[in-house]
This record gives sequence, C-alpha cells and structure tokens, in this order.
Amino acid sequence: MSEGRIDIVREPGHPGVARWHAVTLPGLVAGVAGLRPVVPFECGPPPPAGTLELSLHVEPPWRRRGIGSRLLAAAGAHAAGRRLVAEVAAGSAGESFGVRHGFRRTGSWGHDLLTYCDVHHAWLGELVDVEHQGYRLRHWTGDPCGATSVEQLLRRPSRPGDAVLSAAEADGDLVAYVLARSDGARPRRARQYGPAVHVGHRGRRLGLWVNAALLKRIRETHPDVEELETRIAHDDPAQLALRRHLGFRPLGRSIRYEITLP
Repeated sequence: MSEGRIDIVREPGHPGVARWHAVTLPGLVAGVAGLRPVVPFECGPPPPAGTLELSLHVEPPWRRRGIGSRLLAAAGAHAAGRRLVAEVAAGSAGESFGVRHGFRRTGSWGHDLLTYCDVHHAWLGELVDVEHQGYRLRHWTGDPCGATSVEQLLRRPSRPGDAVLSAAEADGDLVAYVLARSDGARPRRARQYGPAVHVGHRGRRLGLWVNAALLKRIRETHPDVEELETRIAHDDPAQLALRRHLGFRPLGRSIRYEITLP
C-alpha cells in the first residue's frame, strides 16, 4: 500500500458534534475521530459540565503510521481545557493507544447487543400493548444536545434527530424512561441508555414496557438501524434479566478512559 500523503480533514456535522477524517491521496478514509457531548441520561453521577465523548478508529491496514495520534491531536486542539471520555474494548488496540496518550482508566462495563432481525415484532407489539393502569407512554425524537434531563427533552417538540426517547408517566410525573441514540461511527447501530425506573414504581414491569416501546419506536423513526447496543454494570442482575428477555446477547466488555486536556 502506498505511503502517500494523508490529510486530517474536518467534516461539517450536526451542532455540538465534531468529526475529522484521515483521508489518503486516492480519497480513501483511513480513520475517523469524533467528539460529541456525553449523554447525561444514564444512572449514576452526571459527568462534569463540558465533558465530551471521544470516538476514534483507524482502519487496520493503516495502523502504526501515526494516524491515530494525528486524529487525537486534531480533536484535542478543538477541545482544549475540557475532559474527554472514551470507551474501548478490553484488551484492544484502542486500550493500549489510550494508555500511551495519557488516558486513565475510570470504569468498566459489560455490553449487550440486540439484532432486529432476531426480534419477533408481533411479540414486541404485545409487550407494548399491555395495559399499565395509571401510567401512560410518551415518546420524543430529536437532538438531545443542550438538555440535562429527560424532563427537558419531553418539553421539547419532536423533530428529526438521532435520539429516540420512550418514557412512562403517572399523574404527570416521569417514572421510567429509556433513550437510544445512533452511533456516529456505525450508522446502522444505535446505543441505548437505560431503562431507568423511579424507586417508588419498581416491580411493575415498567422497565420492560418502556424498553419494548423504544424498540418499536426506533423501527418507525430510524428504519436503517439494524442493531441496538447497550451497556450494563456487572452487579445489576435485574437489568441483565430484562435484556435477556428482550433478546439482547452478550457482546463483550469495555473500559472507560478519561483525560483532562491542558
């Protein structure tokens, strides 16, 4: 393969999202890096304000040529003074790359994957149609950038965007939700966050209800999405059982790394 010139090119994108391509002379994309706001809707402590999620991938034939370092430098110059977080597969080249560039390990998760071709859609519809007395479903689609809570999203009008939200309400209060967002690096895959159920409403299968509703909703709003990936803490058997019931299968384990840029 030619060692010809490789340019790092900024790609125009959506508001709040930045992306760079490593482009070779024949016009091939050898690698891509992206920055986007961290989704603040997961359980656990919220990330510090201004935290960005980094995604970075170099095609295998082009690795060990400094392309990843150049992409990271471009993203770092754009995000100077901010914290970056990145998730990489355990034991992967991405993990060793992050360590070499000063990232520190801050957590780990298991990942599950659901493939839509394995879902029985009539059964999914039956799960959604089950009556939950006193509760009602709400949906939202659009761009979550700038929102810090699910309540803020539900107050926005739905519009085209890369995020889908399904929620359950009781007496006007939010009691359960799950959100999915398309994966910029893999457009046919979406990433799911949740479901989360308010402690006073657990034991009523609301998590299963909103998750089934989300799966059905994604097929209507984003028919190009073929897979749904989600992560789970190793000490959450209830969440794991829900995922297995819906058809999620183990995908692997990821490590979370962070760095605060100078």
